[in-house]
Amino acid sequence: MILDKLLTFSGGLGGAGDNLDSPTVGTQVASNIIDLGVTSGVPSSANGGGARDIGTGDHPSLKLSALITTAFASGTSLQLELSGAPDNGAGLPGAYTVMWLGPAVVEANLLAGMQLANIDVPRPAPTQPLPRFLRLRYINVGTHTAGALEAQIVIDRDDQVVGITGLYSGYPAGLTVAN
Repeated sequence: MILDKLLTFSGGLGGAGDNLDSPTVGTQVASNIIDLGVTSGVPSSANGGGARDIGTGDHPSLKLSALITTAFASGTSLQLELSGAPDNGAGLPGAYTVMWLGPAVVEANLLAGMQLANIDVPRPAPTQPLPRFLRLRYINVGTHTAGALEAQIVIDRDDQVVGITGLYSGYPAGLTVAN
């Protein structure tokens, strides 16, 4: 999985550190709003619209990835929402439209290694203008006293199987399997 800082939503909310967010209570916007417009160079984003085509519908499509890095505690549930907005004519986001709403995941399942989002970046809705800005929101129920996640747009997901031990494929390190 290749990570690009310009396509990373998480990055310090709640004091979680670089590339991580720690949502706690209510509805919170991720640390970074992704700007698909380019202010200089090619392609150029004109005021009032314009955004890079991030290849929605291509194969392979870009993916929205959100992975819990530290288990959540003391809350009730967490839900993610991806929304997009066009340029408002002044180089800032206009009105946001929800493009994807994930399931509400109960606290007991918000464990390190769980993928909250593992989807293709959705197409804009039929009446939605092409979004220049993408934002991720955390919808918290209850108050989380611990927990952190990282969220970004990637070209390939981290699709390794995680076993009950929390390790990839479930096998402990150093295990040799005879053929």
